[in-house]
Amino acid sequence: MVAKWFEIPLWKRVFGALLAGVIFGLIAGTDAGLIKPVGDIFIRLIKMLVVPLIFVSLISGITAMEDVSKLGRLGVKTIGTFFITSAFAVTTGLVMANLIGPGIGAPREGLELPSVVPAQVTAVDTLLNIIPTNPVQALADGTVLQIIFFALVVGFAIKKVGPPADPVRHFFNGATEVVLRITHWVMEFTPFGVFALIASVVGTTGLGVLQSLGWLALTLYAACILHMITIPTLLVGLVSRLNVFQFYRGIFDAQLVAYSTSTSAGTLPVTMSCLQENIGVSRSVTSFVLPMGATVNMDGTAIYLGIVAVFAAQMFGMDLTMAQYGTIILTCTLISIGTAAVPSASLALMPMVLTPIGMPVEIVGLVATVDRPLDMMRTVTNITGDTAVATAVAKSEGELDEDIFAHRPVA
Repeated sequence: MVAKWFEIPLWKRVFGALLAGVIFGLIAGTDAGLIKPVGDIFIRLIKMLVVPLIFVSLISGITAMEDVSKLGRLGVKTIGTFFITSAFAVTTGLVMANLIGPGIGAPREGLELPSVVPAQVTAVDTLLNIIPTNPVQALADGTVLQIIFFALVVGFAIKKVGPPADPVRHFFNGATEVVLRITHWVMEFTPFGVFALIASVVGTTGLGVLQSLGWLALTLYAACILHMITIPTLLVGLVSRLNVFQFYRGIFDAQLVAYSTSTSAGTLPVTMSCLQENIGVSRSVTSFVLPMGATVNMDGTAIYLGIVAVFAAQMFGMDLTMAQYGTIILTCTLISIGTAAVPSASLALMPMVLTPIGMPVEIVGLVATVDRPLDMMRTVTNITGDTAVATAVAKSEGELDEDIFAHRPVA
């Protein structure tokens, strides 16, 4: 029985668990919350891997590069593409919101100011905060950008020192293999974690959670689906000339985990595994692009922030000017880069989009009541964009194994 279970491809086990969780949640109701600790265990296991996976795999990837100058090209291509996809994402959200009109006639009673208002951070502060004053503290706190910066410095230093640093290089190579092995074990627990998380959400909120703000949910889901079709088609299909359907098949495990956990950073170990084992992206590219993407490429968040801005304007009967739309696009693109890769982090960013265009920030209190199912779709959009960019960058750098890409995904 156990052997037959592991013979089933992982994506089928996860998808089956997701459907079973919905059914169980509807039947059990609020009692489904009793199994939520199983899902919490899964989330903690995934979060346990994020920091060591980013740190050791990025150093290992840098030291494995024959030409260190390639890292500069990777950085330019990756960051440049991330900015473009984020700007496209928020534009997609604005267009979809104007077509569907989710805020027209929406109820306005009982709105409250958000309890958490983000502190204003300047561009200079953001750049300075990338450099850790205490690398150990950055690792302990899980500050991803600081971890990436420190890992880059360590990796370059190992390359610069050369043969005397071989023991250190071998250590990080070995550490990467160990962390990837643990990642594989955690992935086998995924169906049980997904079942518990989905059952708990459905049992607590019910499928009717979206009824009060159904048009907002419809707008977000439509925009995210359109974005997840368009970006991979452009980057993977047209630019890289690869089979887009094979790409979707290869990342399906990561999409399912992203939908159930609502955390881009938490999904990172699964996403990295899918890219390497199913898509054929090299470890060096995966180790660089995905951690960066989980931090600075939040397409789903950019879409959502744009939609909420239009939603608020429609709710309060305000007509936005072209200048205000331009402000929304620029603001959403920039602040989505700083979004924490954790569930519902975008709620704290909404005032930063609403205030500059004169929109009431009270709307945050309303959308927060149904944010969880919306956050689930945003997270899928985030990791889909990350993997599409990583695949295109790998293809352009000759770091994509097309034999692996052409094969069916591994279990």
